[in-house]
Amino acid sequence: MAFALRDKGRHIITSHIEHHAVLSACQYLEGFGVEVTLLLVDRYGIVDLEALKKAIGRDTCLITVMHANNEIGTIEPIEAIVQIAHEHGIYVHTDAVQTVGKLPIDVKELGVDLLSLSGHKIYGPKGIGALYVRKGVKMDPLLHGGHHERNRRAGTENVPGIIGLGKAAEIAQAELSQNERKIRVLRDRLEQGILERIPEVYVNGHPEKRLFNTLNCCLKGIEGESILLNLDFEGVCASSGSACTSGSLDPSHVLLAIDLPHEVAHGSLRLSLNKFNAYEDVDKVLEVLPGITERLRGMSPLWGKQGAKTRPESAD
Repeated sequence: MAFALRDKGRHIITSHIEHHAVLSACQYLEGFGVEVTLLLVDRYGIVDLEALKKAIGRDTCLITVMHANNEIGTIEPIEAIVQIAHEHGIYVHTDAVQTVGKLPIDVKELGVDLLSLSGHKIYGPKGIGALYVRKGVKMDPLLHGGHHERNRRAGTENVPGIIGLGKAAEIAQAELSQNERKIRVLRDRLEQGILERIPEVYVNGHPEKRLFNTLNCCLKGIEGESILLNLDFEGVCASSGSACTSGSLDPSHVLLAIDLPHEVAHGSLRLSLNKFNAYEDVDKVLEVLPGITERLRGMSPLWGKQGAKTRPESAD
């Protein structure tokens, strides 16, 4: 889109909490003279709409903000962002990888010009995704060598993957309501159980405008990586941020963006539930996590340290 719109402008607006799929693409474009503005978010991870309005300039050609965050689950006000953008004749893309199959999505109601999704998030095949492009929106193809997909992407189509994605989308649409009811109950049971059994735990993300399958919390005084290793020994899969950055020991850029201190963000734990989970899975986590936390805190120089930082008062 940036290449296709270079005659219109060379300024893109996005947020500090985007997935690296977007942030890295924006960083790459800066090497071609594209200016990128990263919007701040509040303590829950919601984009500041007033800051968005102020960031728009004559050269702004595209706004890209995710539909919901992949780490903390916060749902962004995409309809409001679209309204602001379209008043200035600016295109809007949203990364809806986390919301397709979890929220009812109508591209006409959202008003977006482009929407991206991935098959593996809706129990479909890995390695297949889709991009919705509103009629009339032009793009410069990045891959050259064929006229596939109406000149948008050269290369023979992955037919089995496409069929799998289509079937997965069909099933996701049919099961959306029942999956939400089931998974929300499990997530709430898990969240409440952790808060009741473990002191000094902070839940991240908006309390209401949040995906029903996501629980992201910070356990004060310990490293997230240590928690993951111990959970792995117990057969529990988890992450301390995005699964795409599981090899990194740095604090999550999302948690730093919502104003968590480094030492608190380092103790992050992300647990995601799906339709195949059951009460037994939740209870297993509630059985092993308190003991793991107590043991790690007993070895941590941060735990019990006088004057240790928590969330700044101003964020409350």
